[in-house]
Amino acid sequence: MALLGLHHVHLAMPSGGEDQARAFYGDVLGLVEVQKPENLARRGGCWFELGDLRIHLGVEEEFRAARKAHPALLVDNLAGLTARIDAAGFQIVSDEPLLGFERLYVYDPFGNRIELMQAVG
Repeated sequence: MALLGLHHVHLAMPSGGEDQARAFYGDVLGLVEVQKPENLARRGGCWFELGDLRIHLGVEEEFRAARKAHPALLVDNLAGLTARIDAAGFQIVSDEPLLGFERLYVYDPFGNRIELMQAVG
C-alpha cells in the first residue's frame, strides 16, 4: 500500500460566492472551471483545473476562511502573476524566503490564504 499523489485541494467558500470564485481562480489565477458531477453540483461551489492542478471550492454554511492553512501553488512567472493579482485588487503578502523559492501569499475573495511559489537558482 502506498500513497500515489494528491488528487485535489478543497477550499471552503460561503454560499453564493461562485461568481467571485470564477473571477479569482479563473480570471486572475488562470485556472479553468470544470463542470462538477451532477450529483455534487446541487451543493454549490465550483471546481477548477489546470494540468494536474485541481482546486475544488465547496460551500460551507458556517463559512470561516482558512487564514493559516493553505495550498502552495508552483508558478513559472511569479512577478507577472503578482502584477495581475495586484491589478485585480487582491491582497498580496510577502513572507520570509524559503530555500530555493521566491514566494508570497494572496487571499482569495473569501479570505482563504493561497501561497504562490517560484523555484529560483
